[in-house]
Amino acid sequence: MTGDFRFGVNMVVPDSRAAWVEKCRKVEDLGYDVLSAADHLGMAPPFPALVLAGEATSRVKLNTFVLNSAFYNPTLLAREVTGTDQFTDGRLELGLGAGYVQAEFEAAGMPFPSAGERVDHLERTITELKRLYADPEHKPAPTRPEGPPLLIGGRGDRVLSLAVEHADTIGFTGGVSAEQVDERVAFVRAKLGARESEVEFNLLCQFITITDDRAAGLAALAERLQGRLTVEQLSELPTAFVGTPAQIADQIRGHRERFGFTYFTLLEMHLEEFAPVLEHLR
Repeated sequence: MTGDFRFGVNMVVPDSRAAWVEKCRKVEDLGYDVLSAADHLGMAPPFPALVLAGEATSRVKLNTFVLNSAFYNPTLLAREVTGTDQFTDGRLELGLGAGYVQAEFEAAGMPFPSAGERVDHLERTITELKRLYADPEHKPAPTRPEGPPLLIGGRGDRVLSLAVEHADTIGFTGGVSAEQVDERVAFVRAKLGARESEVEFNLLCQFITITDDRAAGLAALAERLQGRLTVEQLSELPTAFVGTPAQIADQIRGHRERFGFTYFTLLEMHLEEFAPVLEHLR
């Protein structure tokens, strides 16, 4: 762990066995704390990918970031979770979400439920997983009685309320302004109460540019986003990290003070360029 922080890499590019193993070892060698597998069609299957990652590494935690719970029967999912937990010697951290990409449901030949129905299924999934973890007859058994640590990611009131009730880590998906993130964090904190000290806040880092010229980096990012966000908006956006490694390290410290974020997840394309930021935080 880097100081008071954790940093994860979300693996999104499927590859050969050899290339996957090499990437996983690089995550660990560069000092990251968590290796995650995304859950989207066209990407590596999360549970086999994490078992292979567990064989290739010795230290990093292994996370699903995050499973589309609507794709899974909760009882069958419990088998995948507890089996992966066993095969990785208890290094699994389970990330769950409600699912949101309609095109993936259509590609799978599945109806696309309403937002409320997807959250209902997420809640049933959490309840069933907890029940099966506690069942002494359930095999494979989890490595700890309560099951692997749970991350729940989302933005809406109901998903965040489920996270408040059940999660060890709450994953915030950002927004288009610092004020929106402030509001979501305040919503969660008001519900957490005394449990806040027990819960970790995670943020997905959507935009990362390591550069000696922060102003030029922000301008280039605004151009890449085709005007969806202005340079001024990007300069304050919590999920955009632009500048030197030292400047980004300061931004991360600021996020801890303002929002309470201590766990940051980035995409594998930024795996190597972000590593110097970790050095500044050690």
